[in-house]
Amino acid sequence: MSTPASAIPVRITKSVVDRLNAPVAGQTFTRDSELKGFAVRITTSGAKSFILEKRIDGKVKRLTLGRYPELTVEQARKEAHKLLGQIAVGSNPIAEKKQKELQATTLQKAFDDFLLARKSLKPRTLYDYKRLMKVAFLDWQNKPLVDISKEMIAKRHTKMGTENGEAYANLAMRFLRALFNFALAQYEDGNGNSILRENPVVRLTQTRAWYRVGRRQTVIKPHQLAQWYRGVVSLKNDNYSQQSALVADYLLFLLFTGLRRKEAATLKWSDVDLGGRSITISDTKNRQPLTLPLTDFLYDLLQNRKATSDSDYVFEGKGKSGYLVEPRTQVQKVIEASEVSFTLHDLRRSYITIAESIDISAYAIKRLVNHKMSSDVTAGYIVNDVERLREPMQRITDHILGSIRSYAS
Repeated sequence: MSTPASAIPVRITKSVVDRLNAPVAGQTFTRDSELKGFAVRITTSGAKSFILEKRIDGKVKRLTLGRYPELTVEQARKEAHKLLGQIAVGSNPIAEKKQKELQATTLQKAFDDFLLARKSLKPRTLYDYKRLMKVAFLDWQNKPLVDISKEMIAKRHTKMGTENGEAYANLAMRFLRALFNFALAQYEDGNGNSILRENPVVRLTQTRAWYRVGRRQTVIKPHQLAQWYRGVVSLKNDNYSQQSALVADYLLFLLFTGLRRKEAATLKWSDVDLGGRSITISDTKNRQPLTLPLTDFLYDLLQNRKATSDSDYVFEGKGKSGYLVEPRTQVQKVIEASEVSFTLHDLRRSYITIAESIDISAYAIKRLVNHKMSSDVTAGYIVNDVERLREPMQRITDHILGSIRSYAS
């Protein structure tokens, strides 16, 4: 018959531990009469484990030695004697155990903790980070952070630059740099010191090994606009896909607003005010809402699309998201029909380039394309409401249409 845990110390033996029964609530302790601080803990589930209680650095600490019967009474008593000896000469087993666990922190563990801390990451950024972990650093996922050296960083950067492209190599290492910066602040020992001496990605800066990757400067040039426009309109005559006409409107919408592709794709009808002739983008890259006026061209485009739409999204898609994702097939058709090579972001660059070419105010351009102006003191005193943007946006639209007509013949 089992006996309850004893409040009176007894010599802990196998027979004593075997007879101990589980408490109704909480946990109980049976302390050893010979070795002070040595005890058996029993929980409501009946689980039994050996512990050692000892004052360390002025506070009573409880160390778990192991579970019974995986750890025998003799082994637990021996371990308790060993720890008491270490404590007697000034060691702190708890701090040392924590330090050992921290030293074993893997890249994957750091990434998991990073995601818990960075709850506001945008879906696309989150996707890119997870993709890099699975592809660029797959073989490093279970490697302790402290084992990833500067030399490893330099070699991996060079390898990725050769095999995957220089821009990709830089992107991957910028992500890794951010992850190590997080780890430097996140993982500290009992004295508040980081387990990492420094961020190993700093080697690329120290040796000036970052690749010089210039920003893309491709745009649709004025003399190409008519060809491009004809290619886009040809999608509306695609009898094989109803989606093609929608993509045509989407491409025109990108060119005539300068919006980022995701901002346009996720636009909902609830964000469109046809009566007030404006649209509002709430979820932008810089997290600042953007309200834009609708020119006559855009008003007609949205009004025609509204008449045939039964979706919450202006540019609905067939996937789970509900909105248009990546219309690669239709974009390729436009390229083939117009002989004008372009990407979706080229449309945004083209819009900005055209705005600058017709001397639109720099502040108006920044507001139209929602670029941050926090570093510009003067910009902080300028209020750009939707009506003040209506005239410059109409000028940009008129210029684009004028270019299309000029080269249409």
